[in-house]
Amino acid sequence: MFNEFATYERAEGVLETPSSALTEDAMEPHQSAAGTLATATLTFKFRLRDKHAAELNRQARAVNYVWNFCNETQQKAARSGRKWLSKYDLQDLTAGASKELNLHAHTIQQVCWTYERSRKTHKKAWLKFRGRKSLGWVPFNQGHVTFDGAAFTFRKVRYEPMHSREELKPGTKVLAGSFNQDARGRWYINIPVEVPASEAAERPTVGIDLGLHDLATLSDGNKIEAPRLYRASEERLAKAQRAKKTPKRVRNIHAKIANRRKDHLHKASASIAKTYGLIIVGDVSAKKLAKTSMAKSVLDAGWSSFKSMLAYKAIRHGGCMIEADERWSTQTCSCCGSLPPERPKGIAGLGIREWRCSDCGTVHDRDVNAAKNILRVGQHALAEGASA
Repeated sequence: MFNEFATYERAEGVLETPSSALTEDAMEPHQSAAGTLATATLTFKFRLRDKHAAELNRQARAVNYVWNFCNETQQKAARSGRKWLSKYDLQDLTAGASKELNLHAHTIQQVCWTYERSRKTHKKAWLKFRGRKSLGWVPFNQGHVTFDGAAFTFRKVRYEPMHSREELKPGTKVLAGSFNQDARGRWYINIPVEVPASEAAERPTVGIDLGLHDLATLSDGNKIEAPRLYRASEERLAKAQRAKKTPKRVRNIHAKIANRRKDHLHKASASIAKTYGLIIVGDVSAKKLAKTSMAKSVLDAGWSSFKSMLAYKAIRHGGCMIEADERWSTQTCSCCGSLPPERPKGIAGLGIREWRCSDCGTVHDRDVNAAKNILRVGQHALAEGASA
């Protein structure tokens, strides 16, 4: 098993229909002096052998201690009306603790910096304390982990992975990453490295509409079915919970569902990235829909993970992925651009899978029509960006 992430390019533009726009943030891969794509930063995730669990568990407890110290100190400062602590304040307060906690000094520094980022991201005066139920996490800084072709070395301790990757060669420069633990107590190491990106290749462009019945509907009419893995295992999971099986049994069921979903998403995203050059995906928000009655199905689909996989795999195969605002994409006729009265509207129209445009007479598959409109938005945006 492995996991990879990479940055990707995004653009801005406007669809020529009412209240439609493409809104995106710029995230560019590393480029050479000539302006061509040279390298991409990917994070490879390797499972470590179980014999390393005891030492990593010890370090994780020490990391939790540092986190809780930062949180308690910040909590006292906030309640007494004093200045909120910055990452540099926390770093000064924890200076010298590495020997006492038997942690790398830069690991403590990373914990302080991550704590401040998390607090600002969540816009809270302080965060939750890390306890026994918190999954293990041990960050490390750039250059403090080395790879000799067979094992990783951190603080003079060798950590052997259960598999390897051809992109990771002896002496590869490892950027800042972390060790992390899953719900079953297994430990992994996350290795960010810079790898050469493929040269741009001439391949077709595609628009993608994400959904619940079909994970992805492509503008050329192809569809990738959503496996609904949680739904398929829901009865088995409920039976284990009602029978008061051990927590380990329930965790194993959840882990198997997650692994099967990840495998499906990897295969689907790899197939798309190899086939298409420019990939334009609707900007549907899984976070917002997860607050509705569709939450279980939305989380089961794994849209966010799918888009992340598409992003870095597109770069690796010489392509690019952007997100486009998909408002009105379902209701707009992809042939004539009108908004006919027969179009599917709102929640009441979710059951309408096919509809006919009264203006041009075209019969649309709901999702394929949306994918075509998403494709048009992205192409329009890129054309405007190129002419600007």
